[in-house]
Amino acid sequence: MISVLVTGSEGQLGKCLQKIANNFDFLEFKFLDSKGLDITDTKNINKVFQSENYNYCINCAAYTNVEQAEKTPAPAFELNALAVKNLSLACKKHDVVLIHISTDYVFDGEKEEGYTIKDTPNPINQYGKSKLAGESSIQEILDKYYIIRTSWLYSEYGNNFYKTILNKAQTEKVLYITDEQTGCPTNANNLAKYILNLIASQNTEYGIYHFTDGKAMTWYDFAKMILKENNLEATSKIEKAKNYRTFAARPRNSVLKTS
Repeated sequence: MISVLVTGSEGQLGKCLQKIANNFDFLEFKFLDSKGLDITDTKNINKVFQSENYNYCINCAAYTNVEQAEKTPAPAFELNALAVKNLSLACKKHDVVLIHISTDYVFDGEKEEGYTIKDTPNPINQYGKSKLAGESSIQEILDKYYIIRTSWLYSEYGNNFYKTILNKAQTEKVLYITDEQTGCPTNANNLAKYILNLIASQNTEYGIYHFTDGKAMTWYDFAKMILKENNLEATSKIEKAKNYRTFAARPRNSVLKTS
């Protein structure tokens, strides 16, 4: 039996992992939310890691409020950087393989094509900087790790763009969506399957990976796709808008190449 610890289990990716866990009967899971395991608390981390012999730790815990991170960076760096460093040290001590979820926002968005794992990160907002700091700690501390960068996550759980568009389409006849940012929407259910299949494959080519659903589009394109998938094109329509005003800078192109 392969033992897998999942942190941040009540986020959308954590819930997607829980949904398919029974399909991987050779994996034994321990799902812990922030109350069960606060990864900013080193004593809490050590207690959990000493309680069982885990083979893998999937870290789904993250600070993801991009706007708030720009205004008050400290909480983002505490969870996305310092806590990840603490988790890495525990994984090293207990010989646990860390699977960490990172983001397209580690890039500045100035490249015309998609970003590969060999491209040099250059985040333009505090959220991206905090996630890159977490990546750096993992690489400095661990030999056995997978850093999986993904983008524009959505699912039936939590708050995300897909659900926001569905909700707005019920009450608004016209939705104004920007077409000035391009990325790859990714269903968190597909990311969950990818992660567990990665464990199942016993792949020891550790390092950085990119995972998305592959199709690059703007937020405008994505919104149109959402309406079409849900037969809401007659109810509401999408119109192009300039970038909505945000406190945090956003990368113009954050397409991740997955080859």
